[in-house]
Amino acid sequence: MKAIRIHDFGGPEQLRLEEIDCPVPGPGEVLVHNRAAGVNPIDWKTCSGGGASSFIESMPFCPGWEFAGTVESLGEGVDQFRPGDEVLGFTNFPHAAGCYAEYLVAPADQICLRPAALDPVSAAGLGLAGLTAWQALFEAGEFKSGQSVLVLAAAGGVGHLAAQLAKCKGAYVIGTASGTNKAFLQSLGCDDIIDYTRQHVENLIHDADLIIDGVGGEAAIKALDCLNPHGRMVTLPSVTAAEVIAAGEAKGVKVCGIRARPDAAQLHELAMLASSGKVMLTLADSLPLEQAAEAHRLSAQGHTRGKLVLTIR
Repeated sequence: MKAIRIHDFGGPEQLRLEEIDCPVPGPGEVLVHNRAAGVNPIDWKTCSGGGASSFIESMPFCPGWEFAGTVESLGEGVDQFRPGDEVLGFTNFPHAAGCYAEYLVAPADQICLRPAALDPVSAAGLGLAGLTAWQALFEAGEFKSGQSVLVLAAAGGVGHLAAQLAKCKGAYVIGTASGTNKAFLQSLGCDDIIDYTRQHVENLIHDADLIIDGVGGEAAIKALDCLNPHGRMVTLPSVTAAEVIAAGEAKGVKVCGIRARPDAAQLHELAMLASSGKVMLTLADSLPLEQAAEAHRLSAQGHTRGKLVLTIR
């Protein structure tokens, strides 16, 4: 089978398309004939030696943690799926999952059936970003209906899903993005939109109940002034999480980081929302598996609207 692998940490030029043996499912696993794999910032960060690289135990490494495909065969003890089932998943994170490949093995308890109305390309981009948004809002953020939610980088892969999830659960949603994304944020249901290239959000908002921070660093620290005294921030970029949390402590407001975890039940609920049109996954672009290096370059630029996905023939 074909797979994208790296033999050393480095830039996109390290990604190679190789022919390797097809994996075999072990107990509790399924073999999936892959159709698409989501691309996320954590992918290129890990390949460059950052991100989740400390969890990669051996080389060569096949990137990718989210996918959509067809169940090919079952490992011992798996009885909730059948060969031919259409599935999606976010698996093994932060350990290697090998989703940039024609076939992969996945724990059966970390995948779910793909609703027929949800196409596989969109399904492949839903797992990591969707579960990050879900867990940031409803677990770490302790969101309650009627609260005001400020989403920093609301046009991004996680941000555009967080804005929609908050809105459909009864939030007043404020989104930040560049002015070119105003119409896009309106389509997501944002009640208020702030152009960060022309406005300072900390000068405009002072009573937010919850901030989902997709930017990190100094921008996140300044945005702490947007919280009401009982509000909280969930900061997503791990590289600046410690300094943002420390700034929150100094200001007397609650700040926490988050690392998304696989959760098949939550993913199924997300898939049902997406298949019914209540939550829309926006695709920035889809590229063939052979162009994984280009997908990493695009992701690293930090200006994609929505998700990047690799398609597998």
